[in-house]
Amino acid sequence: MYEMLDIAHVVADLSNVTGEVGTIPVTGTPDVTGTTRAMRTPVVGRFAPTPSGRMHLGNVYAMLAAWLSARAADGRIILRIEDIDQPRVLPDADRWIMDDLTWLGLTWDGEPVYQSQRLDRYADAIRMLSTLSSSTSCSPSVSSATVTADHLTFRTNAIYPCFCSRSDIRAASAPQEGDGFVVYPGTCRRLLQHNPDETRARLEHGDQHSLRLFAPNRNVQFTDRVFGSQTFNLAHDLGDTVIRRADGIVSYQLAVTVDDLDMGVTDVVRGRDLLRSTALQLYIREQLIASGWLADNNCDDSDDSDDRDLSERSDSTVASASVDEVSDNAFVEVSAATSVGVPSFAHLPLIDNAAGKRLAKRQRSLDMGVLRARGVSAHRVIGYCAWLLGLLAQPEPCAARDLIDHFSWERLAANRSDRRVPDDPFADFVGSDDAGAH
Repeated sequence: MYEMLDIAHVVADLSNVTGEVGTIPVTGTPDVTGTTRAMRTPVVGRFAPTPSGRMHLGNVYAMLAAWLSARAADGRIILRIEDIDQPRVLPDADRWIMDDLTWLGLTWDGEPVYQSQRLDRYADAIRMLSTLSSSTSCSPSVSSATVTADHLTFRTNAIYPCFCSRSDIRAASAPQEGDGFVVYPGTCRRLLQHNPDETRARLEHGDQHSLRLFAPNRNVQFTDRVFGSQTFNLAHDLGDTVIRRADGIVSYQLAVTVDDLDMGVTDVVRGRDLLRSTALQLYIREQLIASGWLADNNCDDSDDSDDRDLSERSDSTVASASVDEVSDNAFVEVSAATSVGVPSFAHLPLIDNAAGKRLAKRQRSLDMGVLRARGVSAHRVIGYCAWLLGLLAQPEPCAARDLIDHFSWERLAANRSDRRVPDDPFADFVGSDDAGAH
């Protein structure tokens, strides 16, 4: 049995009349015999592909890891088609993805869930986040100005409108060292704080704007199964983040957080490029729950009663990442604890091509359509991805189900470096090894 939940537990001291919240961190790994309530929570993983093209080898590698993580714990897998960014969606790509997953033996449970059918749910989340008071959204030392428009309340310490273009942001910002990530400089937050009348006038005039979520000066800490302990400061490492774009499309960060909460997801597996995003999603999750999100009994828009039950049962688990608030004068611990279990996270090393660049769907040589047309078997693809995950000593053909009993995160955690694959890793094996595998 592998580590099912290794995020530090945090318990809130709700009796503290001063308004400061204490924390009691519980270190170490829960007992694998299942003696804790958290360990008895059913494991729910998810596939979350974007239907912008055919799956490539890197996608299969990540989905195999997610599938094995859930199945090794006798858990369930939800298939969520992340088609919210309609301009990127390729017609029929969702069907190609489902066909490839079936061919590979990576089954899922229940009917697929489409983000494009959950837009009202995301709008509800934005409305609820906009109602948060300053005491729940940030340090009391941060002053708040308020403007009401479009049935939303905009605050400098919650959600506010941003009129900046990308060029405006680039001109006012410096990228983070290393990965080029740009932290928003807070231009429109300061506009709302110092000149709310101008913000109101621009909204009434119909100026195009996105919506941003204020990032307080707080550290978010979580333990990743592969990359270990992680700490990100919301203000310094992420900044105020767009949750609805100027074209009206809800951001990935908000949508995935809402979906994981609603669907009772307990097991998140994805690429290491999303480590930073995990901190933001944990914060959004905390804020949604603080706003009363799970008090709504209609947590799942699907007809799958099992999914609804899992979402409703998730509130019996006490588990959370640690969130620390940093003031100008002191380092003060505060709690991100809720009555809802925080998922376990595993972020995978990335898969690069022969040139050392991350695999992309535009690189057709390693997409499933091309590989299947060439006669590469499903078992060969699974075996190669299992080797990339450190589960096999050599890239040998095998079925996904044959890996379940031997699955562990330990080997991958021991080698966190990104993988590099040749342009044609199957050149010597097409039709030569497992012709009977489909």
